[in-house]
Amino acid sequence: MNTRTLTLALSSACLGLALWGSALPTAHADFDDHEMARQALQQGKVLPLRTVLDKVEKEYSGQVVELEFESERGQFVYDIRLLQTDGTMLKIKMDAVDGKVIYVQQRRKH
Repeated sequence: MNTRTLTLALSSACLGLALWGSALPTAHADFDDHEMARQALQQGKVLPLRTVLDKVEKEYSGQVVELEFESERGQFVYDIRLLQTDGTMLKIKMDAVDGKVIYVQQRRKH
């Protein structure tokens, strides 16, 4: 298991622990989101996560610390947070269908 996979696994584990204590409707909504993502991938409607991470690695330097798959106004997107070595946090919104970057927002450390 490489560092990136471990980071994503740890982020998922932390998210899972946070969700454990949440109300049941939220857990149900998270299951629906997971199912939506699984179906979109199986039907070839979105790029696989590995493809998205490879693209982000080529275009930006840093460590992925958070990743979310969402449907916004009928468009599938990946929201990615990337921590760069200088402490800058990038928020990258990427079209999950073609991998095109929708926007990048920088947040520098204070």
